[in-house]
Amino acid sequence: MKNGKEITYREAVRRALQEALLEDERVFLMGEDVGRYGGSYACSHGLLKEFGEERVRDTPLSESGFVGAGIGAALGGMLPIVEVMTVNFSLLALDQIVNSAATLRHMSGGQFSVPLVVRMATGGGRQLAAQHSHSLENWYAHIPGIKVFTPATVTDARYMLAEAIKDPDPVFIFEHAMLYPTKGKIKENGNGFNVERAEICREGSDISLITFGGSLSKALEAAESLSSEGIEAEVIDLRILRPLDTETIINSITKTHRAVIVDEGWKTGSFAGEISAQIMEKAFDELDYPVQRVCSYEVPIPYAEHLEKLALPQANEIIDAVKEMF
Repeated sequence: MKNGKEITYREAVRRALQEALLEDERVFLMGEDVGRYGGSYACSHGLLKEFGEERVRDTPLSESGFVGAGIGAALGGMLPIVEVMTVNFSLLALDQIVNSAATLRHMSGGQFSVPLVVRMATGGGRQLAAQHSHSLENWYAHIPGIKVFTPATVTDARYMLAEAIKDPDPVFIFEHAMLYPTKGKIKENGNGFNVERAEICREGSDISLITFGGSLSKALEAAESLSSEGIEAEVIDLRILRPLDTETIINSITKTHRAVIVDEGWKTGSFAGEISAQIMEKAFDELDYPVQRVCSYEVPIPYAEHLEKLALPQANEIIDAVKEMF
């Protein structure tokens, strides 16, 4: 994993898909517009021509149908990668996910595994209105029997898919829609790619900024601004919501004694609330100030650009939350 020229997040996903299709004939990609159109976010561009219609399959607009077909294919020995256009549309497949994919290992007494990977775009910021713009990762992180990956960097976009395919149980990968055009370098990692731990993206001693997905860049922006005012923030990219790496979170709190959690989900019932509860249960005596949360306003995400920006967490809100603690 050598550092090289910058590539887009979109291209990192495409390379991961291409590598998976090349390495194992059991792998195939299916979903709406993944073939002839090249993917709703161009992540599968050129793959239909390279691998053919058996390996890159366009599906009807029926999330319950093609997610269910993916579960069946996984049970039959294949390694399906199912692409759902947006997280909002994935709700149409929740019965398949909650009542089948997540439960079959348990209900079969360990006889069946479901090596299914489901990728989907999540999050707001692209003026795609309320039916295409929400962050519902917390809903999936609530479900035992599946794993939830939230790649926020080009490196994770490139290598998380391979780890997901290796897993014998369902893995859901949430790719924030605002990340696809962003650029970065693949990080060198001599010890191999570790998909089990959160990453400390910026060291700090005064406060922990804990986040994931599309909010990572906002947390880093806030941390840089706070540094100029003498407040050194540690920024943690959770990377995986289930299973959650609580050890990294608690170690950081033990050092900084303050925490702001940034989550693009709505505050009520948010994953930020789960992290806050974990901190309270495991590191209450380390806190010098109550845990703060910066989340989306509790409204359907607006279409109008200025209203959408106001509804979503922004760096200035993170900065204000931190300053209140000092």
